[in-house]
Formats: sequence, C-alpha cells, structure tokens
Amino acid sequence: MTELRIRAATPEDLDTVLAFWKVAAEGTSISDDRSGVERLVARDPEALILAERDGELAGTVIAGFDGWRCHLYRLAVHPDHRRQGIASALLAAAEERFVRLGGRRADAMVLTRNETAHRAWGAAGYAPEEKWRRWVKPLTD
Repeated sequence: MTELRIRAATPEDLDTVLAFWKVAAEGTSISDDRSGVERLVARDPEALILAERDGELAGTVIAGFDGWRCHLYRLAVHPDHRRQGIASALLAAAEERFVRLGGRRADAMVLTRNETAHRAWGAAGYAPEEKWRRWVKPLTD
C-alpha cells in the first residue's frame, strides 16, 4: 500500500473536493458549492484537510476553529479506500491542529441516520452529546 499524504487544500483543489463529496460524503450541505468552499479556504487556509493516495483524493475533513470551539465537518473517505486508516489519519491531523491553536474539545456534526459514521466516530473516541440539540436557520433561500 502506498503512503498516505495529508495536507491542507489549496484553491486549485476545490473543484476536485466538490466532486469528491458527491461520491464520498453522506448528504449535502447548503455550503457545498464553489463559493462556499472558496470562502472557507480564503478565511482559514488550513481548515480543509485532504488525504491523498497515489495522487488521488481519498478523504477530507474540515477542522474549523473559531477561537473558542473546535468543529469537525465533512469527514469523508472514498468508498474504495474505507477501513484503511484514512479517517483516523485525517482526524489525527485535525486534532493536532486544534491543540496547536489552543482548542480544548472537538465536536463533530454527524447525520442521525448515518450509522456507519456513528461507528467510525465512536471508534475514534467521540461520543454523542445527548443533552444538546442543533438548531438551524437558513440565511439564504
């Protein structure tokens, strides 16, 4: 097996990332468009972390830090590369980033129906926080 390369995304990667999410990510987000991801990378160039194998995108995670809390989004691994340690490597990179920035606790947004993700997050040491509920209001149509 070839070595896994973990790195921050660049603006040149964004079309590839968006296409990747259509194959590898569960569900879609209101921010899954070029302008949304461009804003993310422009505001925080280290937030979108990529895993590559043989020059091909194999996984992603967004490790957002607002100065107070550490948030994880879009942990996705290509179906052909799952169960090979890619998600673990991405989470390790994200957690190292958070510690470097002074973060104290990471949280992840995980779809309720995504049982496969629940098992993966649990194996990585994360647990559901049942006393909180996410409240959402779209700001655009």
